[in-house]
Amino acid sequence: MDVHQRLRQLLTERGWTEYKLSKSCGLSESTLSNIFRRNTMPSITTLEAICSGFGITLSQFFADGDMVELTPDLKELFLKWVNLTPEQKAAVYSMIAAFDHK
Repeated sequence: MDVHQRLRQLLTERGWTEYKLSKSCGLSESTLSNIFRRNTMPSITTLEAICSGFGITLSQFFADGDMVELTPDLKELFLKWVNLTPEQKAAVYSMIAAFDHK
């Protein structure tokens, strides 16, 4: 997927307009218009601002496949998870499985 396709995909997934993106990332509407209408390639700095507006990192932008956004809650959970022993992790898995009622 190219940069322009990915940008459009992110707009569509969020149901955002270019105007909403401009407000979220702090770039002017004309800058975004040039990217979308004239197919100009954004600079890395501009792309970083856009990614920040979307709440993702550059690596998430360019990743193949789905990546989970690491929210503050998920980050806290992950930091606690990495310090658990294998036995504790097994117990957590068992507890989570008990909540999974598909």
